[in-house]
Amino acid sequence: MAYNPANLTRLSGGSGVSLWHYTTTDAATVVDAAGYFNDSAGMFNTNDIILAVTASGGTPVIKILYANSVTASAVDVVDGTTVTATDTR
Repeated sequence: MAYNPANLTRLSGGSGVSLWHYTTTDAATVVDAAGYFNDSAGMFNTNDIILAVTASGGTPVIKILYANSVTASAVDVVDGTTVTATDTR
């Protein structure tokens, strides 16, 4: 599946930085690749934060990414941090 701008939602922002939520069935390694968000380059600023809900074999993978570099036509995000959780109770 390719990037779908309909799945990108701005949650909040201030001081030139926005917090975004993005959900997809794409693998996390696809979403954090340079150029994945290019179709929405005009919406992002450098250092914008993206909470990405991705998938791995049908299992959700949550990553925190940020836009490392943004131009008028390109977005490069960092590899990000995977949020892990233990549910023992």
